[in-house]
Amino acid sequence: MSLSGISPARIDAAIDKALADRRIVGAVVLVAQGGDIVHRRAAGHLDREAGVAMREDAIFRLASITKPIVAAATMRLVEEGRLDLDAPVTAWLPDFRPALPDGTVPEIRLRHLLTHIAGLSYGFLEPADSAYHRLKVSDGLDQPGLTLHDNLSRLAAAPLAFAPGTGWRYSLGLDVLGGVLERVEGRGLADIVRDRVTAPLGLADTGFSVRDAGRLAKPYADGTPEPVAMTDGVRVPFFDTVATFAPSRILDAASYPSGGAGMAGTAGDVLTFLEAIRTGGAPILRAETVERMASDQVGTEAETQGPGWGFGHGWAVLVDPAPTGTPQAAGTLQWGGAYGHSWFVDRANALTVVALTNTAFEGMSGAFPAEIRDAVYGRVSTS
Repeated sequence: MSLSGISPARIDAAIDKALADRRIVGAVVLVAQGGDIVHRRAAGHLDREAGVAMREDAIFRLASITKPIVAAATMRLVEEGRLDLDAPVTAWLPDFRPALPDGTVPEIRLRHLLTHIAGLSYGFLEPADSAYHRLKVSDGLDQPGLTLHDNLSRLAAAPLAFAPGTGWRYSLGLDVLGGVLERVEGRGLADIVRDRVTAPLGLADTGFSVRDAGRLAKPYADGTPEPVAMTDGVRVPFFDTVATFAPSRILDAASYPSGGAGMAGTAGDVLTFLEAIRTGGAPILRAETVERMASDQVGTEAETQGPGWGFGHGWAVLVDPAPTGTPQAAGTLQWGGAYGHSWFVDRANALTVVALTNTAFEGMSGAFPAEIRDAVYGRVSTS
């Protein structure tokens, strides 16, 4: 569909309703079209208990917004000829050999990790009696101080859900890929991502640590009659399962840099990164690399965000809008973050929307993302 006449008042009304309904505590929403920011708003509270208002330069725990940033660093190494996505993971991590339930050990390739077709999973997607929970596999959101070596050892001991390349399941693949990048470069993932992505883009507040803790948004979990402040070990219902969070993880320098969930940053930094992707990748990637990343790699049968959605390198890709009910155009890139975030890039309409909240899971998978989306496109939300 074509898009014109974005209404800031309509977007503000969606934000105000979520705050009035006490579904979210605070949010920063940025909307850019054609490279110009057409709406920006910080609303609600950075820290409700302390009475601190949300600010536009608030730093959020980004959770899975980490993934596209690490994917970009990975593809930069591919461009440089230092990585081959068809290479086996064991070329760099020889001990990472998870087996299928029948005991066979298949070959996992780097592209399997990047597109979530390796047969790995997340603990928050697994039942309480699963191997992930028995082995105490971290989702990259909990267990402050855990090392990458220890977590990959635990993950390798859990059975694969399917043979690599035969299914799709959202997973810790980017955490494993982070370990590969560290072996390739001989240094930490935080330094690799800084040099390949965040520094060239001038993203001063985005990394695997927090530069200014005074701007760090206090996280909240869904609750009745209002969201509840998170503490380490809090367990938050997620559809039929439960996710465990440890907000202190980002402040513990001993915590491994989770390639799938470990970064913190601002809405402005996220917008800058996504705008670089929308406009062809400069100065971090070549245009042909971005097109590769923005192409569906798994097929719409994966339903990565529902019918019509596939997956590329770092995000879901809208292949067919017809069965989705979304006003977004084909080719839209979209994902979110467990601490309460959503974003999308509608490339056909030169539109980028970033909505970071401090409320899990409403800000990621509740009604809020669709309400913001529909307000941007000027239609009544069906959420």
